[in-house]
Amino acid sequence: MADSIEGQVRSAVDAWLRWLPRWRIGTARGRTRVCRTCFGSPVAVAAGLDHDVPHAVQHALLNRLRHIVDAEVDRYTARNLPLVDRELRRAAEGEPAGYRPEADLAPEFDGLDVDPEPDPSQPFLFTLAGLAAQEAPPADPAEGPTAEPEFSEEAKQALRRELALADEHAQSVGTALCFAVAGQRERIADALSRLVEPQVDDLLAELSRTLEQPR
Repeated sequence: MADSIEGQVRSAVDAWLRWLPRWRIGTARGRTRVCRTCFGSPVAVAAGLDHDVPHAVQHALLNRLRHIVDAEVDRYTARNLPLVDRELRRAAEGEPAGYRPEADLAPEFDGLDVDPEPDPSQPFLFTLAGLAAQEAPPADPAEGPTAEPEFSEEAKQALRRELALADEHAQSVGTALCFAVAGQRERIADALSRLVEPQVDDLLAELSRTLEQPR
């Protein structure tokens, strides 16, 4: 597995390096909510991103790496954990159809807010999240509530064991991924110093020039 993870991480970093020259600091905006992908991520530490790196830059890499872990766990679950796999498929089949603005985003943007932060002085005519809620088809009262499957105590215990195995595998994949990412730190640091830090320095210099000088 380690060899496979290392190759996937190298490919993810390659893709991030191809995207990074297109990033511009002027397109960034502040956040009022913590990003679950980036905040406190051990992968960020392994990649050397545990200092002041613009969130969009960090998120673009960490999200690609997160997909590696998710895909590995999905494959393991499909092969070895039939109960968990069945419940995941059942949950997916029960998701309502409709407009989903967060679906099929490029990895660099997947997981980011689909709408800008609200501005009380400039209310939106509509938001993507609002459109998604309107597009969701209403439940048919004639169908009645969907019956939840009943589990025996033995089945519940078996499902808990499989969930524990899935969690253990995710941690194992995550550890292997962190070691693989650490091997890419030099490439990541070089790209940040060439493509990101100059933009940050230019922005700070511009802010310094526009601030009113004290009298």
